[in-house]
Amino acid sequence: MTTLYEVLHEPGRHPIKSWTRGVSFDDNSKQQLRNIATMPFIHKWIAVMPDVHLGKGATIGSVIPTIGAVIPAAVGVDLGCGMMAAKTSLSASQLPDSLEAVRSRIETLVPHGLQKIARGARDKGSWHEPPEDVLTAWTPLHDRFDRLCEKHPFLIKTNNLKQLGTLGTGNHFIEICLDENNAVWIMLHSGSRGVGNKIGSHFIAQAKHDMERWFIHLPDRDLAYIPEGSAHFEDYIEAVAWAQDFARINREVMMARTVRALRDVLAIPFETHVEAVNCHHNYIRREHHYGENVWVTRKGAVSARLGEMGIIPGSMGAKSFIVKGLGNAESFCSCSHGAGRVMSRTEAKKRVSLAEHIEATAGVECRKDSEVIDETPSAYKPIDQVMAAQADLVEIVHTLKPVVCVKG
Repeated sequence: MTTLYEVLHEPGRHPIKSWTRGVSFDDNSKQQLRNIATMPFIHKWIAVMPDVHLGKGATIGSVIPTIGAVIPAAVGVDLGCGMMAAKTSLSASQLPDSLEAVRSRIETLVPHGLQKIARGARDKGSWHEPPEDVLTAWTPLHDRFDRLCEKHPFLIKTNNLKQLGTLGTGNHFIEICLDENNAVWIMLHSGSRGVGNKIGSHFIAQAKHDMERWFIHLPDRDLAYIPEGSAHFEDYIEAVAWAQDFARINREVMMARTVRALRDVLAIPFETHVEAVNCHHNYIRREHHYGENVWVTRKGAVSARLGEMGIIPGSMGAKSFIVKGLGNAESFCSCSHGAGRVMSRTEAKKRVSLAEHIEATAGVECRKDSEVIDETPSAYKPIDQVMAAQADLVEIVHTLKPVVCVKG
């Protein structure tokens, strides 16, 4: 297969291989990647996915392999954020003409959004009293979390158990979709919620403090790193691994509750074990590439080893894809995690009218108010162009069209 990447290589920097043909790749993102490419512990090169856009510290849509150190801000604060999709045995003809009741029931069963009515009041996006299924899901996380709290007492007061099985805000969503054969799918996107954010933020601050203490000067303070073998390295790896497990279980709880919502509304027997995918796209993992065991940070990127299933979602109103990895070694066996933003949230709210948002989400049962304009389809790159740019990274297995979209 013809390789689709382009190479940016400058003196004093590691190469940058980008799968960005036919999609926007702005100068600010390129500069951010150049900064990362100066770090001495990069292994071989940085791989850039077609959904690339500016991030904090590291570019979203980048794959950063390192030896001997990790960059906490490159992993980010939504640790383990990712996707889950399950194919059901339902067909489009079995769905009601109006899907308002389906969306309403999902919104009832899965806490979402963020709204504190008064100081000390409960956030509607969390549980007041976690239900039995959430308590059961917390069981494999509990003992490890207690050990983390012994090392890091600030974690005791974080949103942890009360946010397990909850959606959050921003670009997190739950969708009911139809594939190319009109089969019904459930797809959702979320991560490690408040507790993951606190873990990520704590170690980013710790890394910055160490850089100052060691008089290490960086092209960007958010590239502060934790060397392997240092006092904080094992603590960071342990905490991130727990947060990634929290994120995976969080998605599993929401999936089960969304299935329940469908059953409540449809009153039709159906199966959901036909096919399922649960994959991170903000995470770190030990992998073997080009003869070395390395730490691979995927910030807005998905593992796409040969035959490995993954999910690449579009925006609200746009199609998404269930894909199979082609195991492209030069991308460190990775692919994009979505379409990628072309407008910031502030810019989208300024440039896109409510009428344009309503038109762009026609045919999708979803929120059509001014508070979600930052997530409108035109704020993202065209998903077909993104897929074309990575045709040597993944094979499309299913194409999904949303008919219900729940956002916080």
